[in-house]
Amino acid sequence: MNSSKPVLLAVAIASLALLGVALYLQHGMNMQPCPLCVIQRYAFAAVALICLIFAFLPRTASKAGAGLATLAALAGAGVAGYHLWIKANPTISCGIDPLETSLNTIPTARLMPFLFKADGLCTTDYAPILGLSIPQWSMVWFVLFIIVLVRVAFRRSA
Repeated sequence: MNSSKPVLLAVAIASLALLGVALYLQHGMNMQPCPLCVIQRYAFAAVALICLIFAFLPRTASKAGAGLATLAALAGAGVAGYHLWIKANPTISCGIDPLETSLNTIPTARLMPFLFKADGLCTTDYAPILGLSIPQWSMVWFVLFIIVLVRVAFRRSA
C-alpha cells in the first residue's frame, strides 16, 4: 500500500467504532464508566480525530499524524495499564475522588455527558466480553493502534 491515508482512516473508523461500543455498554447494558474509562475514551477520540485530520492533509503530513496518534494511543495504553493494575489490586480504588470531579467539569463532559461523564467505580466487575474485561480490550486496541501507527510513521517512502 503506497498511501498512509487508508490506514489512518481505518484507525479512525476503528476508534470511533470503539467509542460506539462504549456508548452501547453504558446506555444499553447499564455499565457506568469510571474516571479511567472516560480518560481512555478521550484517548480513543484523540486517536480518531488526529487520524481523520491527517488523512485529509497532504501525503507528506501522514507520518507526522501517525506519530501524534501514536502518542495519544500510548497515553491511552498507559491509562488502560493503570486501570488493569487497579483491577488486580482490589484494595486500591480510583472511586469517587478528585479525578472524577475534575473530569466531570471539563467542557466536553458538560457538552457530551452521555460520552464523557464519569459515574462508575474502577473496581466494579462487569462480565467479561469474549473472555476479556473492558480495560483489557482497551489495552488490546491501543497496542494494535500503536503497532499500526508506528509502522506508518516510520515507513520508508516509496
